[in-house]
Amino acid sequence: MSQPVSARFNIARYCLTDNARLRGSKTAMILVGEQGETRMSFAEADLAVRRLAAGLQSLGLPPRSRIMIRMANDADYALTYFATIAAGHVALPSSAQLTATEAEYLLSNSGAAAVAASAELAKDLVLPAGVLLLDPATLARLKQTAPLADYADTAADDPAYLVYTSGTTGKPKGVLHAQRAAWGRRPMHQGWLGLGESDTLLHAGAFNWTYTLGVGLVDRWAVGATTVLYNGPRDIAVWPRLIERHRATIFAAVPTLYRQILKYGDVKQYDLSSLRHGATAGEALPTALLAEWQETMGIPLYEALGMSEISTYISTGPGMQIKPGSPGKPQPGRRVAILPVDGGTEPLPNGEIGLLAVHRSEPSLMLGYWQRPDEEALVYRGDWFIGGDLAALDDDGYLWHHGRNDDVMNAMGYRVSPAEVEAALADHPAVQEIAVTELRVRADVSVIAAFIVLREAARSALEDLDAFARDRLAAYKCPREWRFITTLPRTANGKVQRKKLAEAAPA
Repeated sequence: MSQPVSARFNIARYCLTDNARLRGSKTAMILVGEQGETRMSFAEADLAVRRLAAGLQSLGLPPRSRIMIRMANDADYALTYFATIAAGHVALPSSAQLTATEAEYLLSNSGAAAVAASAELAKDLVLPAGVLLLDPATLARLKQTAPLADYADTAADDPAYLVYTSGTTGKPKGVLHAQRAAWGRRPMHQGWLGLGESDTLLHAGAFNWTYTLGVGLVDRWAVGATTVLYNGPRDIAVWPRLIERHRATIFAAVPTLYRQILKYGDVKQYDLSSLRHGATAGEALPTALLAEWQETMGIPLYEALGMSEISTYISTGPGMQIKPGSPGKPQPGRRVAILPVDGGTEPLPNGEIGLLAVHRSEPSLMLGYWQRPDEEALVYRGDWFIGGDLAALDDDGYLWHHGRNDDVMNAMGYRVSPAEVEAALADHPAVQEIAVTELRVRADVSVIAAFIVLREAARSALEDLDAFARDRLAAYKCPREWRFITTLPRTANGKVQRKKLAEAAPA
C-alpha cells in the first residue's frame, strides 16, 4: 500500500465524516423497491448513523459486543451496520434467507449481545439467554437519540465486523475483520472498479453479502460516489431499466445475472450509454459470456477474484488487457505469491500450479477465524495466508485459477481441477451452464461427473459431448458421468454448491 492506514481508524468515520462535511447534500444512496425510491444524502446518512450509534451505546453493552443484523434488504440494514461500527461494536451481517435454526447458530457461536431484526424475521427466532432483541419499535426509539459528536475512537486493528462463510466441512465459520479492512480495499478502487467521486454504481446484491456492503456501500462512500440498490420483486428487466433511469456508470453483479440480462433483459430497448463497464465477482466469468457481453454491449466486463477473508485482490480493470479465462493480475500494492501445495514459503516460478497466497501484512486481511484456532493455524504459512485456491501466474503477471485445493478431484491418481474441466466444456454450443465435481458411484470408485444445463432447444448427444471433451482434455480429465439438469444448485449469492450437485441430478 502506498500510504499506511492511520493508527486510529473507524470504518463509519472513514465513509461518512468527510462526505457529510464536503458533500452533505449529495445523494449517497438510492434504494429502489416496490413502493418507489428512497433517497438519502450524505448528511442524512451521517446524522442517522450517529443517532443510532448513540442509541446503541445507551444500551450499556460491553465494548466490541457483537450485534447481529437479521433484517430485510432495506436502508435500515445499512444504517444499522454502520451505526454498530460507529458505536465501537462489531457488526454481524446475516442473510434474511437463513432459517431460524441457522440464524440461532450464528447468534450462539458469535456470542452476540443483541440482534437487530425485522418483525417477520424475529418471529421464530429463539434468543439465547441475555441476548437483546432490537425489533423495529426499539430501533425506531434508538434512532431518536441525540447523535454522537463523533464516531468511536477505535484502533485500526480493532474488530469491526464478523461475517460467516461456509467451510469445506461442518458449520459456517466466522471471519473477523478489523477496522483497517476498509482502508485495505483501496487497491480495488482503480485496479478493478475504476471508481471516482462522480460515479453512480448500481449493485445487484443484497446488503447481507460482503460483496454488496463492500462494493455497494463502503467503496462508494469512501470516494463520495452514489450507490443505487434494489430490493423489489425479481425481474431481470429491472437492471437495464435502473441503469437507464439513474444513469449508472458502473454495474456490479455475478456472472449468472449478466447471462440472464443478455438473455431476457431486452437490453437494446434501453439507453445504456452512461455505463462505462460492468464489474463481476463471486464465481468465475465464462469466456463465452465475456465475449457475448462485449459484443452486445460494446463495453468491458471486469472480473475480480476474492474471498471472505480478504475481499477481492486479483482483478482486471480500466486500462488493462483482458485475457479471457483469467481473473486478472494482483491489484496494485498487493503482495501475492504461488506457494508449493506440499509446503514451503518459496514462491513457485511462473507457469507452475500451487496455492494462491497473500502476504500477512495486507491491511484487508482478516484478524482471524472466530473461535477456530485450529483452522486458523492451517491457513498461515510463515508470512503468508493461504486461502485454498489453486492457481498459476503467467509471464505477464496474469493469474490462472485452477479451482479450490479442497475441490480438486482425484482421477486415476491424477489431481484434476474442476475449473479446468468446466472451462474446456463451457464453449460447447449446447452448454448453457456447467459444474464438475468428483462423484462416488460405488463405495470404492469415484469418477469425474459433469452436471450440465443445456441451452434452450439444444439437442446434444452424449457421444457429441464426450468427443468434445476428449478433443480438449487428457483422457483422465474427461467426465465419466454426464447428467443433465434444469438449474445448478447455488447459494443465495450465486455460487455453485458442488456438494449438492448429485442431489440435483440423481443417476
